[in-house]
Amino acid sequence: MERFLSEVQFKKFRDRIYDESGIHFSPSNRTILESRLKERLRKSGLETIDDYFKLISMKDEEMKILLDSVTTNLTRFFRNTAHFDTLKHYVIPDLVSFKREAGDKVVRIWSAGCSTGEEPYSIAMMLKDQLPAGFSGEVTASDLSLKSLMTAKEGFYPDNRMNGVPEHYLKRYFERVSNGYTVKDEIKKMVTFDYHNLKNDSGKRSLDVVFCRNVIIYFDEAAQQAVINKFWDALSRHSYLFIGHSESLFGMETKFEFLKTDWACIYRKFL
Repeated sequence: MERFLSEVQFKKFRDRIYDESGIHFSPSNRTILESRLKERLRKSGLETIDDYFKLISMKDEEMKILLDSVTTNLTRFFRNTAHFDTLKHYVIPDLVSFKREAGDKVVRIWSAGCSTGEEPYSIAMMLKDQLPAGFSGEVTASDLSLKSLMTAKEGFYPDNRMNGVPEHYLKRYFERVSNGYTVKDEIKKMVTFDYHNLKNDSGKRSLDVVFCRNVIIYFDEAAQQAVINKFWDALSRHSYLFIGHSESLFGMETKFEFLKTDWACIYRKFL
């Protein structure tokens, strides 16, 4: 069967996407790239795939649309409950204790690769519920997908997307609307959404926690190393890193310490 892309074309697109985002397409996931390119070629009205390559080379907007289409936006509220149990029972109490002594009453968390917003809203709800009086939480949420960010900012989720939300959170932090729920303004105000490519430095500093789960699996080793180094720079001297349960920093040159809690394994930066 003839392939949609020649070997030369596959290499051109693969290298361009990697240079722009750090996302790596190998021969094993080539079919995903080909199917997304077929769709973009059809929607752009161009005749050949080489014409489409010229388009992404000339127009940043189309490059963003292509990157959006090749990223996977699988998420849900309170995904991997063990991580949220760790945040609730270990990380938040530790940060509150540390910050009290330091005279800082704000907990700052970055949800990197936030998709359609379920993760950062879950984090914000937990901060709202768990932080003691006098403390506040700030959540920055970023993604490579503009389409996902638009959904996240709107804060509306149909009934079938509400699985995993604890009943008392559902009653307290959501408003019932037809066919679904919207996140209440008190939670929305805690979250700032931002378009960001993890290949670039976010400019963020002094963060207390970074959540970047099931994102670096799409990167090769060099891109993974670069992203983890950027997280180190973004975090404060007493802070935590959550990555996906199938991801690991094992074998990577990193200063992060592995931390096994009663609920999940995470990483920390303690200086």
